[in-house]
Amino acid sequence: MAKKSSGNKGTAEACPCGSGHAYAACCGRYLDGDELPATAEQLMRSRYTAYALAREDYLLATWHASTRPPSLGFEPAQQWLGLKIVRTEAGGADDAEGRVAFVARSKLGGRAQRLEEDSRFVKEGGRWYYVDGRY
Repeated sequence: MAKKSSGNKGTAEACPCGSGHAYAACCGRYLDGDELPATAEQLMRSRYTAYALAREDYLLATWHASTRPPSLGFEPAQQWLGLKIVRTEAGGADDAEGRVAFVARSKLGGRAQRLEEDSRFVKEGGRWYYVDGRY
């Protein structure tokens, strides 16, 4: 999931995750600040935003060590169009595991693409990590 990165987004610019909040008040506080997502859904949204901004550093740091790849390949021409959270299961601030089902839309080479995934997350040491997903 990637689009050309334009660096840090402006504070008033809408967050790519589709929350309706400004980037700085939404996913920017995780990607550019020192806050940690409190829920699996917050991590899912921030990871989508990281893909949209081609932030490999954040994606690898939030990927569980047991399944994390050594690097990611971004398609510079891919344009991320939106994220829809379909369902969440557990993943709250007091949970140790959670699932987030989502649909992410993008466009590459003029062709629309759709990624549907049921993602699994775990919380270790007070921090959420993406483990894997079913398509």
